[in-house]
Amino acid sequence: MAISGKRRVLYRQGSGFWRMTAKWVLVFGALSLLDGGLLRSWGDALVWPMIGILLWVPFGIGVVWYPKKDQRVELTARELRVRRKRLPMEKVNLLHVARLWLEGRSTADSEPVLEWTRIDRVVWVPLRDGRAFGVEFRDPAAFAKVFGAFAIAACGGPDIVRARATTETYPDPLPMRPRRTEDAGSWTDVLDIFN
Repeated sequence: MAISGKRRVLYRQGSGFWRMTAKWVLVFGALSLLDGGLLRSWGDALVWPMIGILLWVPFGIGVVWYPKKDQRVELTARELRVRRKRLPMEKVNLLHVARLWLEGRSTADSEPVLEWTRIDRVVWVPLRDGRAFGVEFRDPAAFAKVFGAFAIAACGGPDIVRARATTETYPDPLPMRPRRTEDAGSWTDVLDIFN
């Protein structure tokens, strides 16, 4: 049954703002309960939420969340969205993705994908023109699993992928490097593939 008017999201990763905020509330809430319940009075314990709010803006948002705000990613059958930029699937070399997934490898390094730990890691998405761009993920193995399964299905299945991989030739994807600018490169330089 097809869903009309809605696109099916295969993978979604948020920027982590609400997760970071919840951790901040838990830490300073626990300090307040500990201070008010065990050490001093409840009136003195109100100081901890105030300290938490005052430190949340410069450190919680500025130091912890802001550098990771570009990690918002959404994968659909039509496109890969990184923040507000869109990369249509027609530009992605899905045969290369499917072949690598069947081999359990990635373009990032020689470590097998299933052994990746859950840490921030860049996953390289290969393009048809021989370039690859990096997208940072908190759980890269989960994205690689979904993206690999999608690529295999889009190419027609494992047997067709193996047959096409032996006959078709395409350039090995090379990671894109940020353009040299006066500000020593920025995230928008890496995302120039979307333009």
